[in-house]
Amino acid sequence: MSDALLNPQLIRLGCQPASKEAAIREAGRMLADAGCISPDYIDSLLRREAVANTYLGNGIAIPHGMVEDRALVLRTGVAILQIPDGLEWNPGQRTHLLCAIAARSDDHLAMLRQLTRLLQDESRLLPLFLTQDSADLIAALEQQIESLPPDAEARDLEHAEEWRLDYPNGLHARPAALWVDAARRSPAQLQVRHGGQNADAKNLIALLQLGLRQGDLISVSGRGPQAEDGVHQLVKAMREASLAEQTAAAIAAQRAAAQRPRAGWQPVGAPISLPGIAASPGIAIGTARILAGEALQVPDRPISLAEGGDRLHEALAATRLQLARLAETTQASLGAGEAGIFRAQAELLNDTDLITLSCQLMVAGHGVEWAWHQAVERLAEKISALGNPLLAARAADLRDVGRRVLFQLDPALQGHAPVDFGPDTILLAPDLAPSDTAALDLSRVKGLATAHGGPTAHTAILARTLGLPAVVAAGAALLDVADGSPAILDGDAGRLYLNPSDADLESARAWQQHQREDQQKQQAERQLPGQTADGARIEIAANINRPDQAAAALEAGAEGVGLMRTEFLFLERDAAPDEEEQLKTYLAMQQALQGKPLIVRALDIGGDKQVPYLNLPHEDNPFLGMRGARLLLARRELLEPQLRALYRAAKAGRPLSIMFPMISSLKEITRLKGLCESVRKELGAPAVPIGIMVEVPAAALLADQLAPYVDFFSIGTNDLTQYALAMDRQHPELAAEADSLHPAVLRLIRQTVQGAAAHQRWVGVCGGIAGDPQGAAVLAGLGVDELSMSPHDIASVKAMLRRHSRAKLQGLAEQALACDSADEVRQLLEDLA
Repeated sequence: MSDALLNPQLIRLGCQPASKEAAIREAGRMLADAGCISPDYIDSLLRREAVANTYLGNGIAIPHGMVEDRALVLRTGVAILQIPDGLEWNPGQRTHLLCAIAARSDDHLAMLRQLTRLLQDESRLLPLFLTQDSADLIAALEQQIESLPPDAEARDLEHAEEWRLDYPNGLHARPAALWVDAARRSPAQLQVRHGGQNADAKNLIALLQLGLRQGDLISVSGRGPQAEDGVHQLVKAMREASLAEQTAAAIAAQRAAAQRPRAGWQPVGAPISLPGIAASPGIAIGTARILAGEALQVPDRPISLAEGGDRLHEALAATRLQLARLAETTQASLGAGEAGIFRAQAELLNDTDLITLSCQLMVAGHGVEWAWHQAVERLAEKISALGNPLLAARAADLRDVGRRVLFQLDPALQGHAPVDFGPDTILLAPDLAPSDTAALDLSRVKGLATAHGGPTAHTAILARTLGLPAVVAAGAALLDVADGSPAILDGDAGRLYLNPSDADLESARAWQQHQREDQQKQQAERQLPGQTADGARIEIAANINRPDQAAAALEAGAEGVGLMRTEFLFLERDAAPDEEEQLKTYLAMQQALQGKPLIVRALDIGGDKQVPYLNLPHEDNPFLGMRGARLLLARRELLEPQLRALYRAAKAGRPLSIMFPMISSLKEITRLKGLCESVRKELGAPAVPIGIMVEVPAAALLADQLAPYVDFFSIGTNDLTQYALAMDRQHPELAAEADSLHPAVLRLIRQTVQGAAAHQRWVGVCGGIAGDPQGAAVLAGLGVDELSMSPHDIASVKAMLRRHSRAKLQGLAEQALACDSADEVRQLLEDLA
């Protein structure tokens, strides 16, 4: 390595830059003063940070400029800042050596190769963070050492604690995410060791690759600022997750033991069948077509690291944009939960191990396409090999998003001809990526079966949303089915029947026809008013986010909007919307509803909905902290512009009600109403109905005392359930148990209805159970006046209510209240058609 490239004049020790930008500017000025770059190239270094992560890993960052600005590089050079205390580069990434690169050619690659080797050799790397002699840095970067052997001994850092993992299902994604969250709250470097393997405690994939099982002894260690406290807090978080993991496993075991066979279609004869796991209900009849898992042949075309890095950064940015658009489209057509699948995939592109491994392979002389593909496959294989079905699903997501990046790098790789699906295809595949599932032509593909995967995988979730019968985890035998075989797929029983008899086909078609006729009748009657068989009126409304969703909601049979979520106005942006932007949105929603009722929920932020630019303080349990009404009262700069926009919209004369979230006391109501009245008087606006969400047990228990002060209640059963049952509704193991038909939740709903009725106030339900036909029947029996739901659930809920009298539903609700579990309630409702 030449002295012109790396010399003492381009090294500064003991730096303490105030910020990432300050550090980059300091290194850029060093390069400019040495005659390596034009001063304008410093801005190019900063622009690169806006579009890519230049953190290489293990305390090293390599900022470099944009490819289009290479003309500003006068000669190749590298400026190094040593930052002994470390500098946060990105969340969870702390830099101790900043190596700013200005390159016109490839004569800096030797140093980059050495950096990637040093990343894997902490015994050589860590002393460089504290050395007081620049010669040590030059020697380390010039020395041509061999890579560490694979069996190199893993060592703990300075402060260490041991703990034995007691999670029955081992370390899977949910608790690992809690570990990462706890680790990232510490400024120290933290790691987890199991045997001879180390993992960065701030890196999810690295932790999952440890493959930890129940009973494994691990060592948690740290180095740097507040390391001892960081280790202690991380171990504390690990222990705190134990109870939830053990409870989840016990409940899952009970549920499996109590599993009852579902009543459904049964073949007349005894056709050959392949068992799997039911993933999406329904019967599909057609021809089995095999979608073979085609191994991509990725060419290895070596190019310079600088050019390869630029192309990879561009491909990552394009893929993030592609996934954002796919998430937006999916949210509009399928819902926010399904859209979250693709937002979560985008997060995988930020994994430092993935980027670092790709860079290391390019430094070793491989092409960018080959290096990226290998990095994705190696990480995915490590996760898949751990034997945990939850992690296997994440490996499928990693391969899916990795393939998207690969196709950005080389579009020719996606040019293979697709299978020519016929009009009644039952698609059989090793596995299917979520994006492929979302893009299936449902006019041709009628059912889906995979050899791998699981019912919680994103592909299965999308299949259920699309109404596509699906079976997963049918095993390797699925791929031995003769292509073109006639088949019946039963998504309820989790079976694929092969070469069925004519009698079986006739029976399955009759079952299908009955289901189809029922759905067609529901759709034909979707515009009828919501009411029971004896004419008891129950208003049916929609939960939507934006004005452009209103027309589809009305077409689906909605009689108004029972919940307009205003969070979407505040999410995925850099600053809160101003009063004028909000006003335009509310006026557009009123106009789209054509005079039908509109209930707008004030901003509901907190819990699982965080907004980075609000800079809310970290909370150990955000679901029990500053969210909903509490946050609105504490942050008046958020509440008052929204109230002004709403009351200005009310002056247009169209129906409008305001609803406040997460109310737990009368004091909150009176304060919020006082602010409303102040804004109303200032604007000379008409009075509008003001209601509250019943989401915490306190509001339900105090309903009779709160009712005189509000115009209506709307029960958010999702939150009410998780607070009543003390179960996180997003927990992958507990979510199925956080059932809103639990008798305890139903009793809270009844108490709310009774408290409201004592003061002639109406009660709605806008939680998920309102869109479940059986749940809606119980709610109607409890005396609820309005049900608000996702538009695609409206037709089936209206049909359920029309089939039964109010008296029958009241009797059913009384029986449900006397049950001792949600399972017993659902068993009671099984025959309710």
